[in-house]
Amino acid sequence: MTAQPHAMKPPSRLLFALELRSLPELGGFVASLPLLTALAPRGDGHPVLVLPGLVTSDRSTAPLRNFLKGRGYPTYGWNLGRNYGPLPGIENKMLDRVKELADKHGRKVSIVGWSLGGIYARQLAKMLPDEVRTVITLGSPFNGDPRSTNAWKLYEFTSGHRVDDRERHMGGAISDSPPVPTTAIYSRSDGICAWQTCVENDLPHTESIEVEASHCGLGHHPAVVYAIADRLAQPEGQWKKFDRGGFKALFYPDPRRK
Repeated sequence: MTAQPHAMKPPSRLLFALELRSLPELGGFVASLPLLTALAPRGDGHPVLVLPGLVTSDRSTAPLRNFLKGRGYPTYGWNLGRNYGPLPGIENKMLDRVKELADKHGRKVSIVGWSLGGIYARQLAKMLPDEVRTVITLGSPFNGDPRSTNAWKLYEFTSGHRVDDRERHMGGAISDSPPVPTTAIYSRSDGICAWQTCVENDLPHTESIEVEASHCGLGHHPAVVYAIADRLAQPEGQWKKFDRGGFKALFYPDPRRK
């Protein structure tokens, strides 16, 4: 499925209000931990960096990071406080963070980014393709009109940058796919970002996985967490697209449907 680059409206007020689902989704994650632990594959020990969304910090990604640590990954937050956008020095600090982790472990780093964090993850992979193993984005609006979210005004306020200027930051064009295996996880009921802007370009090394979740719950929704673990567990150099066959079709809708 190829993302649509044309202008579109942000999610409706109803979907925005339904973002309150994120709280019961967190409860669902906690309740499903025994099952997730039994089903999700263990990793090979390569480092994973998790980047938070707009105006959130590493606290928001703690449930996901703790789960991934339990699956055998050295997992790290970005250690840069709240994500207020590409403030002066932030981009260089993220580049240094990836290099630091790659040097520390002597292995490529996988990057998981939530919302704005996913845009960072994609751009970091373009800048450091030899240090990044794979990228996974969660509800990240990298394709299409940057105003097709309910957060673009907040981004401009906190970062001091206009959304129209986002192509001027590190890594070049936001919509271009990274040169490494890349997975975009998105929800059609996202109340923050128009889901069409969160879908990857259809290339041999990219894919899109649809889930039924809120935007604010993507970092701890059980179906998302399982998909992340499944993607990270693939042997390096042997990446294949996600298989939603069998029981998984119950939790992962067909993204090709209209």
